[in-house]
Amino acid sequence: MKPTANTTRERIVAAASKLFYGQGIRAVSVDAVAEKAGLTKRTLYYHFASKDDLIAAYLERRDQPNLGLFRHWFTESEGQLADKVAAIFQHLAAAARRPAWKGCGFLRTAAELADMPGHPAIRIGIAHKKNFEAWLKTVFEAEGIEAAEQTARQVLLLLDGSFATVLLNRDPSYMETAGMAAASLVRAAQGPVLAPAGP
Repeated sequence: MKPTANTTRERIVAAASKLFYGQGIRAVSVDAVAEKAGLTKRTLYYHFASKDDLIAAYLERRDQPNLGLFRHWFTESEGQLADKVAAIFQHLAAAARRPAWKGCGFLRTAAELADMPGHPAIRIGIAHKKNFEAWLKTVFEAEGIEAAEQTARQVLLLLDGSFATVLLNRDPSYMETAGMAAASLVRAAQGPVLAPAGP
């Protein structure tokens, strides 16, 4: 059975994703992606006009699954709002302990493309981080936090800072510490918990 255009494209993106995340986008050639996908370079270029388009597709493939995972970790964790936010960091710390972990694909790609601010992959990375921030803002607003936008941004900064620090030090405990800091920020933003009124 001949593969359809969609399955061929998905095969290329899957191969590129493994190579780009594992080795970095500049270190991986189009030839290497084609070989990993088991296709000719000509077939790859039929589906992607350039390597830049392939890099963008790689990040697009990570976008919704990553955001969905964050939401899942938050929803499934027990405790108060602050505990649920900290749980995201705890799960990321667990992931960072695996040998295959290479940090945040969006941040690493942005670092490699620092001299190309208009690159489509940079725009996808910006949108990904903004979507995470917007989701947190919505969660915080639903919990009655007045400074929801500011608190969401602070948590995002802690998250991305922990990605960078753990990648540098190879010590996932920094991510757990960032989670504790995020929880403290959320508790402070919620204000004091009032005791129930007496009889």
